[in-house]
Amino acid sequence: MAKEEVVIQYAIDRLVTHGEEKQYIEIPFDMPEHAMEIYVKLEVTPLGEAGATIDLGLKGPIRMRGWSGGARTEFFVSRREATPGYLPGELDAGQWAVLIGAYRIPQEGCQVSIHIQIKVDQPRWLKGDLHTHTVHSDGSYTLEEAVHIMEDLGCDFIATTDHNTVSQNFAHPNNTEVVLIPGVELTTNFGHANFLGAVDPIADFRATRLEHVYQYFHEARGNGANIVLNHTHCDYCPWEWGFNVDYDWIEVWNGPWTSRNRRALDWWHEQLTLGRRIVAIGGSDTHRPDPWVKHAMPATSVFAASRTVSGILEGIDKGHVFISCSPQGPTIEMHIGSSMIGDIVTIDEETLLNTSIKAVSTLRQLKKGDRIKIISSLGVEEEIIAEESGQLSHDWPVLNRIFYRIEIWRYSEEMDSMLLAAMSNPIYLKMNGMRKE
Repeated sequence: MAKEEVVIQYAIDRLVTHGEEKQYIEIPFDMPEHAMEIYVKLEVTPLGEAGATIDLGLKGPIRMRGWSGGARTEFFVSRREATPGYLPGELDAGQWAVLIGAYRIPQEGCQVSIHIQIKVDQPRWLKGDLHTHTVHSDGSYTLEEAVHIMEDLGCDFIATTDHNTVSQNFAHPNNTEVVLIPGVELTTNFGHANFLGAVDPIADFRATRLEHVYQYFHEARGNGANIVLNHTHCDYCPWEWGFNVDYDWIEVWNGPWTSRNRRALDWWHEQLTLGRRIVAIGGSDTHRPDPWVKHAMPATSVFAASRTVSGILEGIDKGHVFISCSPQGPTIEMHIGSSMIGDIVTIDEETLLNTSIKAVSTLRQLKKGDRIKIISSLGVEEEIIAEESGQLSHDWPVLNRIFYRIEIWRYSEEMDSMLLAAMSNPIYLKMNGMRKE
């Protein structure tokens, strides 16, 4: 599991001469990829008896990001917050500069010391909810209430997917570390689909014919949205437009585990056995307080390059995803060599026949009695019962298969049955020169 962040520090000293008085001086530095926050501190030491006055600001690669003049000697800027006078937002990689204004400089000059500290995001697993509703459609939660719930659950992100409206995306609160993913649920009389990642993906929603669906999907994709088919095998609002549409991901787990989710999971598995690579995700579809339908139940976990909307959605698109029954439910990691969940592993016949290649899984937050299923394109290859709660590591030989994935099933006293507690997306196998079994 990767660390949440690393810290890069710069210490820059510069002599400011009297001849530079009234000038603006740039102190350049490199902003790394995936920067989360920058903190700058200024120290000024006059070299003569007279004092010095140095103003302070920050310049990004495109525009000024803030100016505090002589009022401050330190500031910070992050993606969502900043010191007054500075603009929060993305800290794009490239050359930046601390801007100093040489307002009053003694004849002997002054020594300026700039201390820069940059927190850099690291690839890691993030968990959240990709399907929620608020007062902006037919839900009862305000955005602030939903965010506070996610904070209390220890989640990292929430998608705001109200029905056929985007007003929620323009009202996202800023005083939170929870990443808010803009979205909208295209809600038609023949099925629902989420558009994730675009603040305003479509101008209209009234789909009454299949060509309307094609049109809105094309428009949403053009505006930067990823497209999810929701609760496709639901008893009340299944996806009836057919699967020959331009979608990205499939919601196989919607709310509490029921037979409708089982049908969606079975359909998805069948597509995988046919050689299709479709990312499976989950979402609570929560609208209001309910004893069964709750935020992040299920929780979708994503191995993301950064704790940002783009980092999370890119991680999903790579298939670096597992789904768990709750934020406290089982977690799944699976590797073949350096490849992880969602990756494609290429293996040739000679290597497979002459080398023992193994898949390795690490499962955490298990409960005693949990049933772990190792599943391939041929079905369930192995079943393991957790003998104790906690963590379990397991490996198995890689054979001539299309994919491997993992399911964890857990007994529910309330339902008096085994329910899905967690599931992974596959690691895909590409067998060069071999016929698939």
